Amino acid sequence: MPTGLKSTSSLITIGFSVSESAPNTFTQDRIDLQLNPLDNEVFVVQAINLDPSSPDAVSGANSFTNAALTTTSQTAGVTLAQSTTLAVVQQRIQGAAGALDSGVAFAQASMETPPTGLDYIGIISTNDFFVQVIGGGNVNAKGVSGKMYGYRARASSSVYAALVQSEVLSS
Repeated sequence: MPTGLKSTSSLITIGFSVSESAPNTFTQDRIDLQLNPLDNEVFVVQAINLDPSSPDAVSGANSFTNAALTTTSQTAGVTLAQSTTLAVVQQRIQGAAGALDSGVAFAQASMETPPTGLDYIGIISTNDFFVQVIGGGNVNAKGVSGKMYGYRARASSSVYAALVQSEVLSS
């Protein structure tokens, strides 16, 4: 348990699903955690699992499906290097451009389950989190479904203020 926090729930699993509004279009959905800011309530994230749609195998074209889960709203594609990003996943078919019927599929993801020595992978101090998906080179709209695992906790006033300020200033 992180210093300055006291658990107020057992393990909670939050499921979600987001689909592109149109093929190859960045789409984001906001998921409400229903935290109580009057009690300095935060959500301690222990694990995240993202399962994106497979990219379309289009003859002669590269294609991809990327998805991410972040603590703040985004306006474009997300990388794991951003401080507000908790998880990313990328699936792509590369090498098809210039060839009629070839290409190699690749999958890349941030760790879905943390090592046993890691207590948590992030703390969400505002009332929601965001899931993004974007495809490229696809004929059909793509999506992502997933689950986030964690628990509610109450923070001391000083820890809560620091967490909220850090999260808001990172957006």
